Amino acid sequence: MRVVRNIDSLKKIVEKRRVRRDSVGLKVSKIIKKVKEAGDKALVDYTKKFDKVKIPAKGVQVSESEISAAFGDLNSAIIASFKVAIENISKFYKNQIPKTKRVKDPNGKKLISRYIPLSRVGVYVPAGTAPLVSSVYMSVIPALVAGVDEVVLVSPPNKEGRINPFILAIASLLKIKKIYRIGGAQAIAALAYGTETVEKVDKIVGPGNEYVTEAKRQVFGQVDIDMLAGPSEVVVVASSNSNIDYIIADLEAQIEHHKGLGIVVTNSKRIIRNLRKSKVTGYALRVRNLDKAAKVVNEIAPEHLAILTKKPHALVSKIKNAGAIFLGDYSPVALGDYVAGPSHVLPTGGSSRFFSTLSVKDFLKENHIIRYTKKAVIDEFETLEKIAGLEGMKKHIESVRKRIESDLNKGVN
Repeated sequence: MRVVRNIDSLKKIVEKRRVRRDSVGLKVSKIIKKVKEAGDKALVDYTKKFDKVKIPAKGVQVSESEISAAFGDLNSAIIASFKVAIENISKFYKNQIPKTKRVKDPNGKKLISRYIPLSRVGVYVPAGTAPLVSSVYMSVIPALVAGVDEVVLVSPPNKEGRINPFILAIASLLKIKKIYRIGGAQAIAALAYGTETVEKVDKIVGPGNEYVTEAKRQVFGQVDIDMLAGPSEVVVVASSNSNIDYIIADLEAQIEHHKGLGIVVTNSKRIIRNLRKSKVTGYALRVRNLDKAAKVVNEIAPEHLAILTKKPHALVSKIKNAGAIFLGDYSPVALGDYVAGPSHVLPTGGSSRFFSTLSVKDFLKENHIIRYTKKAVIDEFETLEKIAGLEGMKKHIESVRKRIESDLNKGVN
């Protein structure tokens, strides 16, 4: 454990973990260009190059029989665990569905704000050394609850050209019918622009490596994305009475993530001393009091925040920037990663200052409906005329004036 002197040192550590676009940007742009031009052939070529496996163009999409066969590799206890997690996450997000809002003035003016689900969403599921099965339901369920018409899934194949059976099984439980054995920047390009096999989507969500993240950045605008996520991180706020074993356990759990980062902010010399004696890696900063600890957290804006003080609720109101906050000894971050309810797709690298946790609203479009009566137009014409006049928009003014002066509109609401 390395003890740092000030908040600036911690901020630099977090900022260095952001995606280095200069090193991967050109490579990713070439991949995207080729996928746009060559379609499925590019997907096959890149899968052979990067994943070291040859798949036929017709094999890009996983067959229904392969999805069904995945359940043969699962025992009943695993399936039951998946169902519990799915139920918890679904229950949480069903309470997030926004309602249509209406405003009506006495003169008949009506304003309506309504939410419409996206048509098609693509979910990226990393594979790597271990299948991130939890990323499936954590990304898919908010979209399903929002009412998205179709959710498709992409994930890189293993050396046998297959997607992990656990990933397929969860996707099947969530009734995902279209799954593609592609990964990396090429998968993001396929979702954004479409190929002969892969239909383009409206939004891409899900974590990935620096190439996936950079690809998401480059296709943003062609499609929407959830966020530009980097390596995972946790900040633990501790005081003199905090349990050192719990602190170390949470840090070690975080380090299990690829490039996982653990930071401890504390006002206790004892905690610092015990961390120095431990073998856990990460960084620690000692502050004068817990108010200072809250300021440090807001500056770092971490993905995960664990408050292991005696009165954790007392600190929450002072926290503005954090993806997910875990209160007390019995709320380890690992619960949020797997079963608690809120999605573990969270902003990293200090981006919780402006990004939010994945939610139902990420899969909804808001549009506004405006209806005026003639009386309402007359009531607001003078205001519009003055403001539009300042901008020199004479035709705007005339388009409204005609409604007032036209005899055809007499008595019409």
